[in-house]
Amino acid sequence: MIAFLFQEVPKLDLEQLSALSDLIRWSGVLTSAVVLVAAWILLHLADGIVERLGENFAQWRMTLNKLRAVYQFATYLITTIIVLLLSLRLSGPVLTFLGGTAAVALGFAFKDLVASLVAGVVIMIDRPFQVGDRVSFGGYYGDVTAIGLRSVRLETLNDDTITIPNSKFFTDIASSGNYGELDMMVVVDFHVGADQDVRRARDLVREIAITSRFVFLEKEVMVTAAQVIVENYIAVRLRLKLYVLDTRFEKELETDITLRVLEAFAGEGIEPPAVFHREAKHVEWKGPPDGLFLSRAGALDESGQA
Repeated sequence: MIAFLFQEVPKLDLEQLSALSDLIRWSGVLTSAVVLVAAWILLHLADGIVERLGENFAQWRMTLNKLRAVYQFATYLITTIIVLLLSLRLSGPVLTFLGGTAAVALGFAFKDLVASLVAGVVIMIDRPFQVGDRVSFGGYYGDVTAIGLRSVRLETLNDDTITIPNSKFFTDIASSGNYGELDMMVVVDFHVGADQDVRRARDLVREIAITSRFVFLEKEVMVTAAQVIVENYIAVRLRLKLYVLDTRFEKELETDITLRVLEAFAGEGIEPPAVFHREAKHVEWKGPPDGLFLSRAGALDESGQA
């Protein structure tokens, strides 16, 4: 029995190697490698051209990023088809061989990859977001830098590159802040004490907002007021809603407005909602009024009796 097994195993290995040899077109492997290198060079050249044009012509940056995404998608797809045609002999017996056990095994092994590839096609058609959009997904927030066949790359505000499989977008929620536009709404909150001059504070916030060099004035600048509870104290929240002229300047806009508003509040004597900065009046206890005594039970009478 043992001898029989040792005789059969080499036979199966030779059959598998023979089938694999029939599947591969060795003369086309070198050509396929040249095609892959050429596709890599073309993709990097396109990236460099888009980056330079986007820096020089900011108004066309979003359009150029969209065209780059389509170009990358088409290049990946065409290169894959060419490499398969050059490297494999897709004859009848070979297709039969692939359609058997090997195909089932590959299906289980690459089911996630296939799901991501299908999702990549859906993203390109449905366009829930686009290259250049500032999105929130799975706790991450940043700019979409690439939409590929397998994954989406997101560059966070901390300059980290996050790679997200396309299949994740089938079930999870993605939020786009600008959806293909350069400008984007930014919300900045300020809190002042309920006993402060709220109208003056609101006017200061608006005046500072419309004079920022990062604001997009073609869209509305609005300041709303609402009474809220902050750290167990009643406060007034001033919510500023405005548009930044380019998503890249979102944090610069927030910083510019915040610093200038705080300086203006300090100059006007407008204070935040806290009791610690207020000056408490010191009251000296001089005892009860004449003729009144405090009993142990807490009652006051003229005789001092409980």
